[in-house]
Amino acid sequence: MDDITRQIEDWVGHLAPQDAGRLTPLLHAAMVIAVAYLAWLVVRGLFSRLEKRSQNRAFVETHPQLFDSLRLAAKIVIAALAGTLLLQRWQAPAIERAFQAILILLLSSPAKTLLVVLIAYLEENLAKKTDTRLDNIVFELLGRFAGVIIYFTAAVMALDILGINVMPFIAGAGVAGVAIGFAAKDTLSNLIAGILLIIDRPFEVGDRIEIWSAPKDSATWGDVIDIGLRATKIKTTDNIIIIIPNNEIMLRDIVNYTAMDDDRIRVRVNIGIAYDAPIDKAKEIIADVARRLPWAASDPPPKVVVRNFGDSSVDLQLRVWITNARKRIHTISAVTDQVKAAFDAAGIEIPFPKRDITIIQKSAPDKPAVPADPSPPDHQQE
Repeated sequence: MDDITRQIEDWVGHLAPQDAGRLTPLLHAAMVIAVAYLAWLVVRGLFSRLEKRSQNRAFVETHPQLFDSLRLAAKIVIAALAGTLLLQRWQAPAIERAFQAILILLLSSPAKTLLVVLIAYLEENLAKKTDTRLDNIVFELLGRFAGVIIYFTAAVMALDILGINVMPFIAGAGVAGVAIGFAAKDTLSNLIAGILLIIDRPFEVGDRIEIWSAPKDSATWGDVIDIGLRATKIKTTDNIIIIIPNNEIMLRDIVNYTAMDDDRIRVRVNIGIAYDAPIDKAKEIIADVARRLPWAASDPPPKVVVRNFGDSSVDLQLRVWITNARKRIHTISAVTDQVKAAFDAAGIEIPFPKRDITIIQKSAPDKPAVPADPSPPDHQQE
């Protein structure tokens, strides 16, 4: 490009020497802009072809932002090269450094997206093929902190280009970090708990867990929809989103119904019958109701045991294995409804508390006679 510019300058100088000084910078700028525009057209066409050829690939379909970030990054790089050539011609080093620092900050956004996509690609094609979970945890943490890493690196590079020493800022940030740590200890505690949740994995996104902080008279369990660094989001079976701080989760017992590879769980349903009802017949009716459930497991079969002798009932308990842990509440509801109908048809009483009240009525005792006063009144005394 410099050779072409010199030839054009010589040609313009021969034609109009008095205007050559004014036209040369304009011609140089026009050529730089034209070359940059042509380069952008070529790069954009290349990316369009690559995008069309890779449309059927599953990874590209799940990450549609890949080519958008590549185009944005290419546009910023071409603008950076063109701007640097123009500023070098005008000999403005301070403006050139500021321009490069701004472009680095702008380039951090597509760089962050590309890094996240690269981490996702490595996680899908490398981490999931290994037996250990350590690499999965590392890739997930990198994906969550990719933005912080890229933006911090871009800020340090921009300040270095501007000639600003970042070491005093880093030292000051360390002192300020201690003060901020005391002021925001709850937030930091949640962040640390979020990292521990990602490492320890007591539950995954999609697992169904018990919720201890559900609103009154609402569902007490739900599905995990997001595990953030500060809080975890759970959608209950009432379609209510509950956001629980990670620090609170780490202090609680976590009941996970779907953590095992085998999705079966055993459900217990308590049912009481009257003392004069036939226990064996009641057991058979309850077990038959459980066996008819579509999601009940046949092996091991449902079992009914006597748990206790209550004040007014014999307390039985159904123990049935189901093939889908999400059917726990449905199992309790279905068994309760169908057992009630089956007991009514068989004449088996489901007792309720009874109290016999005996009223004893006693007659009031006779009142004793009041003795007469023998002394006469004062006005009768002489």
